Amino acid sequence: MSTYSIKDLEKFTGIKAHTLRIWEKRYGVVEPERTTTNIRYYTDADLKKLLNISILNRHGFKISDIVELSDEEMSEKILLLTQRLYDADSQIEGLVVSMIDVDENRFDKILTSTIIKLGFEQAVLKIIYPFFQRIGMLWQVGSISPAQEHFMSNLIRQKLIVAIDGLATSAIPGADTFLLFLPEGEWHEIGLLFSSYLIRKRGHHVIYLGQSVPFENLSEIVALRKCNRILTQFIAALDEEGVDNYITRLAEAFPRCLVMVSGSQLTDRALSPPSNVVVINNIDQLRDYLPRIV
Repeated sequence: MSTYSIKDLEKFTGIKAHTLRIWEKRYGVVEPERTTTNIRYYTDADLKKLLNISILNRHGFKISDIVELSDEEMSEKILLLTQRLYDADSQIEGLVVSMIDVDENRFDKILTSTIIKLGFEQAVLKIIYPFFQRIGMLWQVGSISPAQEHFMSNLIRQKLIVAIDGLATSAIPGADTFLLFLPEGEWHEIGLLFSSYLIRKRGHHVIYLGQSVPFENLSEIVALRKCNRILTQFIAALDEEGVDNYITRLAEAFPRCLVMVSGSQLTDRALSPPSNVVVINNIDQLRDYLPRIV
């Protein structure tokens, strides 16, 4: 079980610390525990409850009415809200609570309704990516387990694969051919799958190799399918020196290809890549490199 300060709760829920203290005293929304040195702290259950309360309160429910609801009634009202209305923070918080509870049905309903309202690409940009940023904060305080992270990642991965399968695959004159893969030891595939979706949607060809691909397997594919663009991502498998060496190796092995590299290990780094390498810092930059063919 993770523990949180009141400042942690403020950061995760958006409810100001002084408001939380008032709600504690007046309505008993949560009851903080105390350490042996009398320092107040909160639990996972408190975080989950306050995430739910923040959604309802933001949509006009009075705190005095919210505290009268059972957990089941609160969940039902939130699910109806997230399906009927579009509010990015509420959608994201709903996904967070669903992940904490490992509630596949609720997670799927929220995600599906968001995709229907916004379209798949905008749902990923406005909801799923910010959701992953929120998950990153929860990782830092140890609030979610690997099992919860895998549960959530696999559900999103399924949505991405279905969306990719729904795109046209016929050859289009003038299209580029992209080779997409993750280096050996890299398993975080969500970003690469979304890149594949964006590239295919804009009419280009994709050869998707997926996770943890040995370097020596790349040359054969590039030659066989005449790939002229390569895209890969660096998330966790290599240290900074290893990433730099890998990028140089790619550039030298495939001088006729535009090598596109991205990932958290490249963030906030001053790189001087070879001339045939471009660093993609965000999705907007990737889209700039994808002239629409269709």
